[in-house]
Amino acid sequence: MSHPDRLLRRLSPAKVAISVLAGIVLAIPALTRPLTAPLPNTIDMADMTWPELRTAIDHGYTTVIVPSGGIEQNGPHMVLGKHDYIVRYTAERIATTLTKTLVAPTVSFVPEGDIAPATGNMQFPGTIGVSDNVYAGVLEGIARSLKHAGFKAICFIADHGQSQAPQNDVAARLTREWASDHVLVLSVADYYADDPQTQLLLRQGETRASIGEHAGITDTSELMAAHPDGVDLRRYADLPFSLVANGASGDPMKASAERGQSLLQIKIDAAVRQIRASLPTQ
Repeated sequence: MSHPDRLLRRLSPAKVAISVLAGIVLAIPALTRPLTAPLPNTIDMADMTWPELRTAIDHGYTTVIVPSGGIEQNGPHMVLGKHDYIVRYTAERIATTLTKTLVAPTVSFVPEGDIAPATGNMQFPGTIGVSDNVYAGVLEGIARSLKHAGFKAICFIADHGQSQAPQNDVAARLTREWASDHVLVLSVADYYADDPQTQLLLRQGETRASIGEHAGITDTSELMAAHPDGVDLRRYADLPFSLVANGASGDPMKASAERGQSLLQIKIDAAVRQIRASLPTQ
């Protein structure tokens, strides 16, 4: 027989009841003490505890950015996570400019084309794609979770072209559904500023052929600015001549971090303008 069991056998039923009651009384303050946390020193939700997030919302941080990236081939000179790195970089700067705005974790898995037969980036190893419906379902689940937490403005920002249409559809549908709750789900379509970026490079003397459509000057410059370790132009420069597609178009050798900063700023400014125009509090 254990020591506690022998002790209980020596106590009268009344003393046992009193001891149990005393333990419950002592535990009550711990159970009823309000759980509080200071305002966190980060805008990244993933780096917060839940009490810190609740504190931030209570202090007016009721706008949140949901960035979507993508895992896809980006030529031989850029990492697969290009879109993730870029949109994480821009989302944080957009949130900082807006003030009282948080950033949710990046959605990495987005539409990338057909698998059988493979189209687009799906023709290259490393690309990970989901259907439009799956991606839309993920966005909807995220938005419903964020609304439940207390956010009033949920801003979808996608760095990948094929994400735009399903993102638009989900945002419009949920905004209609939640109109009476005064919760806005915004598809920040202006962020995907392909034409203004191309016009900038054309003014700098480039041609549409040198700019390219994928993993060219624009994409490479952006990643050089947002995540320089993700670019190694030597891998492109050292390629032997071949007619086999390498996953890049245009001339990425003309990319630079300086150009990347200007190109990213176009996207950041466009997103900030659209969000501010859409939210009365901004």
